Amino acid sequence: MLTPPPEALQSAIGTPRKLWLLILLFFGSLCLVLLSPWLSLMVFPPQLLTDPFLQFPTANSVQVVWFTEFAGIQHRVEYGENGENVVGATTTKLSRTREDRRSRFGSQTEDGTVYPNPIVREIWRHEAEITGLTPGVRVPYWVTSVREDQVEIKGDRFTLAANPEPGTDLKILLTSDHQLMPMTAANLQKVVETVGRVDAVFHAGDLINIPDRASEWFDDNRGNAFFPVLQGRAQYNFKSESGEQVHTGGEIIQHAPLFPTVGNHEVMGRFSTEKDLYEQFIDAFPREIAHRLYEEKIEEINPEASPVLRDRWLIDNSFNTTTFNEIFNLPNAEGKNYYAVSFGDVRLVVLYITNIWRNPNLGPKTKGRYRERADHLTQPEKWGYGQHIFEPITPGSPQYQWLEQELASSDFTEAKYKIVMFHHPPHSLGGNVVPPYTNPVQRLESDGIGRIAVRYEYPQDQDYIIRDVLPLLESAGVQLVFYGHSHLWNRFVSPSGMHFLETSNVGNSYGAHDENNPREVPEDYQETYIATGDPNGLDPVIPTLAPLLDDQGQPLPYIASNDISAFSIFETNTGIVSSYRFDARNPSAPVVKFDEFKLK
Repeated sequence: MLTPPPEALQSAIGTPRKLWLLILLFFGSLCLVLLSPWLSLMVFPPQLLTDPFLQFPTANSVQVVWFTEFAGIQHRVEYGENGENVVGATTTKLSRTREDRRSRFGSQTEDGTVYPNPIVREIWRHEAEITGLTPGVRVPYWVTSVREDQVEIKGDRFTLAANPEPGTDLKILLTSDHQLMPMTAANLQKVVETVGRVDAVFHAGDLINIPDRASEWFDDNRGNAFFPVLQGRAQYNFKSESGEQVHTGGEIIQHAPLFPTVGNHEVMGRFSTEKDLYEQFIDAFPREIAHRLYEEKIEEINPEASPVLRDRWLIDNSFNTTTFNEIFNLPNAEGKNYYAVSFGDVRLVVLYITNIWRNPNLGPKTKGRYRERADHLTQPEKWGYGQHIFEPITPGSPQYQWLEQELASSDFTEAKYKIVMFHHPPHSLGGNVVPPYTNPVQRLESDGIGRIAVRYEYPQDQDYIIRDVLPLLESAGVQLVFYGHSHLWNRFVSPSGMHFLETSNVGNSYGAHDENNPREVPEDYQETYIATGDPNGLDPVIPTLAPLLDDQGQPLPYIASNDISAFSIFETNTGIVSSYRFDARNPSAPVVKFDEFKLK
């Protein structure tokens, strides 16, 4: 056996250790570079921004909608048992979605730590119409989006169906005022656990808080954004005295069409690239006042009299529902925020009845329901103009004329169940039924020493819902008026038998106003504002099955709690509306059906 000389052995095995490390680092880094796309897909697989959701089925079709954070090069829906049918989607980009200092998005958990100023967030909407469907036959489907780098992202498998025929037994969820509130995810989770899969969702408005804040719709890092709670994708940590529970919401709108309503939280105020989104939201300005300012400055704003520029300026300087309308494609040929659809035995009429919410406080620093701030009196561009109404509903207005035509249509008159849905309450024990739903009357008053106060009055006999809308609905045979806004459950019945249901105690409550909890109303104004009870003359109905009891053991006609949540289900085979409650502090306790009534 030959033995190499010591010098040769040293050269073979004595290579400096640092050199070997450099070689290993080089080849390791090269491998990481080459493999990083695959490794990143394994560790962080690409995701759709939402699962698909369904909207506005017809006798043989339904719309499938989903969202991504990339434009992509192809988006499609595959449907059938083996995905043998494929239809491409139409893609549009949302134009106003942003994040700001109050967003709970990504790593921002405190105000302004990541996003001190508003930033644009790019989001794309994809919509495909699935046709050739047969009523009563559920069809499997899934969506696929292909990114610009050819990566294909396939969603989970769900089912869809055409519009059910009259006579079909349906379960419809009646809900509203989700607004990322603490119990919303638990509420929707309990819906699925209690009644199983529903066939539709009627949502009476206030889906989120700030409509242009993208994360409130899609991925608020607290785990309870709008789409996740309705798609069983939420991860909300609900804290109570009994501990913490994580609620996921319910897998609902992937299978059941969603019928939304514009509430006050779907309306943005004056547009700005600098103010945070909450400040823009509360800065809604009457359209007629904006038009007056436009006419005064038309040579500066629009010297060439472009109608497109005029309309854009008026919207940007008053209020808008742009993001809501870009997310939900309402079935109104005129692009209005009111519509009517038939769903099985139900004719659903959705109205745009909502106004800006203003603080009822009467302090001098409040831009409120009943007054302007004292330090803004010489700056009318900063005024709030009271609780002004966004869309007229008075006789002769376009919406009122449309409603008259709808109530006279054969689709409406021949429907077994006639339901009208809007956001603002006509009858309620809540705080938002006062003042009356009417245009505020501005009054300038002097204190006698040269100072002027700007007040707003709301004449009770000019409440547009009570005076103009309800008589129309009564005469047309409407059985149920469904609404939200005050974050409680209560219901009423008119002398003619028309039912009123407010089932908005989904996430939190601001209380019911009885003698122990009067509303904050002015006492020295020209009009009289009702501090307790329903200001429009109906007595609330005591729940028929298992009402909550007060401290004296008497049944309560409402649920107004931050611990007990409620939801309602309409079953068309019986015509019964059932309401359920559960205590979110005790997840093991059973859900209680506490009320039911029948639509005749």
